[in-house]
Amino acid sequence: MRLKNKVILITGSTTGIGKAIAIRCVEEGANVILHGLEADWGLQLLASLPPDRAVLHIEDLAYEGTSERLVSLAISSFGKLDAIVNNAAKVISSDIETTDLQLFRQVLEVNTLTPFALIKAGLPYLHQTGGCVLNIGSVNAYSGEPNLLAYSVSKGALMTLTRNLGDSLHREYGVRVNQINPGWVLTENETQRKRDHGLPDDWYKDLPKVYAPSGRILFPAEIAAAAIYLLGDESGPVSGQVVDLEQHPFIGRNPPKDNSTVGRGK
Repeated sequence: MRLKNKVILITGSTTGIGKAIAIRCVEEGANVILHGLEADWGLQLLASLPPDRAVLHIEDLAYEGTSERLVSLAISSFGKLDAIVNNAAKVISSDIETTDLQLFRQVLEVNTLTPFALIKAGLPYLHQTGGCVLNIGSVNAYSGEPNLLAYSVSKGALMTLTRNLGDSLHREYGVRVNQINPGWVLTENETQRKRDHGLPDDWYKDLPKVYAPSGRILFPAEIAAAAIYLLGDESGPVSGQVVDLEQHPFIGRNPPKDNSTVGRGK
């Protein structure tokens, strides 16, 4: 077991990538703190995991004190904290016309400021265990799509936070900080967004090669598999690194020949 007896706090883990990471962490021997907004999904996940290996906290990360409450739950439940996975995010479509300051602040609050707050709240305990932080970003951090303005900026800021703290916290506290930037992933929320756009539930089975050279998009479990390496001791002193997980070179890619308008997600 690659994470035996580690205690890992995972935000946004009642669905999607966070859920897949939580399941894989438990399979690898860890105890987990589940978090999300969907109580019914969270309870279903909790019931599916081995008894005494997981606890659940339902609360909006934007609420004052949520980060401290999550860290306190980890300590009271399992006595320590080995890792934080900052996965929760607001994925909101917006462009220059539809993005006002209120929306921008809401997205930054959850996607960028909360990860900082959670790292700060958990740092004394991570220092004790020689722990680590894994931020879940997005390939949109590099510029993003026109209709993902606020989201893309928030993920770009998260990437800078990762590189900055990945250096300073590693040197001063022995705490590693890394980031995974997923490409297009088949999560429950992505399926719902496409359903809202009028697409059938099997829309992902026939995608243009320009978007999915393999013929499909990424699965949450594939992101979780990569997360285990960065959360475990196998990654050694690796810190301040951002790993892009996509099936094509996202930067500097050849101009697409396909004119399809299928929209990307995270």
